[in-house]
Amino acid sequence: MTDLHDLTALEQGDLVRRREVSSAELTEHYLERADRLDSVGAFVTLTPDLARVRALSLGTGTSPLYGVPTAIKDLNMTAGVRTTFGSAAFDDFVPDVSDGVTLSIEAAGMVSIGKTSTPEFGSPCYTEPEGLPPAVTPWDRTRMAGGSSGGAAAAVAAGLVPVAQGSDGGGSIRIPASCCGLVGLKPTRGRISGHPMYGDPVGLATAGSIARTVRDAAALLDVLEGRRPGDPSWAPPPDASFLSACDRPPGRLRIARFVEPVIADVPVDPECVRAWEDASVLLESLGHEVVDVAVPLPREAVPVFETCWSVLTALSVVPPEREHLLRPLTRWLTERGNAVSGPGFGLAIGAMRRFAAEALTALAPYDAVLTPTLATPPLPVGALRNDADPGADFEAQKDFTPWTSAWNVTGMPAVSLPTHWTPDGLPVGVMLAARPAEEALLLSLSAQVEEAAPWADRRPPGW
Repeated sequence: MTDLHDLTALEQGDLVRRREVSSAELTEHYLERADRLDSVGAFVTLTPDLARVRALSLGTGTSPLYGVPTAIKDLNMTAGVRTTFGSAAFDDFVPDVSDGVTLSIEAAGMVSIGKTSTPEFGSPCYTEPEGLPPAVTPWDRTRMAGGSSGGAAAAVAAGLVPVAQGSDGGGSIRIPASCCGLVGLKPTRGRISGHPMYGDPVGLATAGSIARTVRDAAALLDVLEGRRPGDPSWAPPPDASFLSACDRPPGRLRIARFVEPVIADVPVDPECVRAWEDASVLLESLGHEVVDVAVPLPREAVPVFETCWSVLTALSVVPPEREHLLRPLTRWLTERGNAVSGPGFGLAIGAMRRFAAEALTALAPYDAVLTPTLATPPLPVGALRNDADPGADFEAQKDFTPWTSAWNVTGMPAVSLPTHWTPDGLPVGVMLAARPAEEALLLSLSAQVEEAAPWADRRPPGW
């Protein structure tokens, strides 16, 4: 017999529309699972009372995900709900307003059951917040779920919610998707509003989708996408829904590929290389032309990215009396960021945009780009964190994630797809990127890959 959590998010939404299951029943199902089965460090806060009231108050809606439970990342403000930004310095903060991501999820009639775990200010690529359990992959609970959307990915992978929103400034959706055997979609720059904070003047970060299937990820992108009146920039609106793109064949594409790490001199695990090679063979078998290309970003771009990343960390305004609660890595990055002058920051943004322009020009002849997502399968909890030496911590993160931030620099949409598992059962993702604003083509190609080599029926231990 099929349990509700065995169904995709879209299948659950269809049951709600046909009144075969109510949103309240779905909400109770997931609240019970989240309370009983969260051995993966998925949630910081559960909001059962709010979720039940919301589910019971719903009428009818047009979104395919109307009435479907989800969760909000703890970086995203939710009015009346404790939102800590992953930091002990904000452990009692309750915002008066919701941000654009939360408002979009509510407007689509989805029901949040709580806040998912994130590291402090979403900076590290692991999710090990102070005083809380680490977020781990349900495929091996001794290993990390990745970050910074580690709680969201752990929740979806363990069947605690069917689909979840994440955010991604250097890989923070795609990293946990690879660690947890999921689809992780970072949309193009400007596709999703940063209302009302607009806290990233560089343009690295965006919200996006974490799901078990490409179609679920596309449906959540339809929920999240769109500009708000105050947005400084935005992507052109799609011609049709992103979900509908999954039903259109992509045609024969030219796909660039490279395996050399972009931001670090690090050996790539053979299982990650195998996943990349197998994906190349699969794409060729689907009729696409796969072409080896040089790495499109030079190593000179790395210190520029680091300067921008450090300044963005320093922009997280913490009350002086609570600064002592910050993690060593955050303090180290903040000190680096505060040491950058205003003109120095402006020059770094300009240099990064020039590097991005060169990469976009080099990749313009190709419809998509294939790389590994990570340099290794998911690592043991604590393997990257180094409170005694934050500089070494930061370098270890770069070694683990030497490709993902490239597409934050260029603003291109990118997706991690769970196409491979190691012999001992650990998930390994591969990453596809597309030209700016071409999420529809990226989703069409991803759906074609999923149809040829499906993964959604795989279940981790404890499912």
